[in-house]
Amino acid sequence: MARTRIPISKAEEQARLLREQLDLSTAEIGLTVRTTNCLEEKGIFTVRDLLHSTPKQLLSISNFGEKTLEEVYLALEKKGYYRPSRQTVSA
Repeated sequence: MARTRIPISKAEEQARLLREQLDLSTAEIGLTVRTTNCLEEKGIFTVRDLLHSTPKQLLSISNFGEKTLEEVYLALEKKGYYRPSRQTVSA
């Protein structure tokens, strides 16, 4: 008897990929060791944790300044996450 495969819907596959991306550690998105250590000291271990942190919260971390915040934003942008002010708008 032949087995049939149940196709995964496109939406389910996209949801799975999004979960995987949100569960990436901060080290896996290309942040420096110093930045990763700063984030981990505050309990920020994954992309999901980062996305739930405000710039004010991040800047309150010891040794975490504007340059480090920019490093975090650039790493997130490489993964497809953009700050509202940096999103490209099609005309």
